[in-house]
Amino acid sequence: MNTLENTMRSELVFAALAHVPNRFLLAKLAATATRKFHRPNTRIQETMDEVFVHFSQANPIAGVKETGDARRFRDTEKAESHSRDIHGRQAAA
Repeated sequence: MNTLENTMRSELVFAALAHVPNRFLLAKLAATATRKFHRPNTRIQETMDEVFVHFSQANPIAGVKETGDARRFRDTEKAESHSRDIHGRQAAA
């Protein structure tokens, strides 16, 4: 635990960003993990630091199953890009 005392939180955050695609997702994951792993009678800051250390060592979203909402979003995204391609080809013709 001594290494955490000498490490700035910003360094922990940047290290965790190596495994998380964007900072907004990192903030959401860190908040959720901090709530789940926080122990009573300990400082919330220490729990957050532990979460960031864990995220910097392992990908926190590697084992997450894709939900139906995410699949629907990707399907909609593909359909829209396909539609744009078709309209673009028709306009060029």
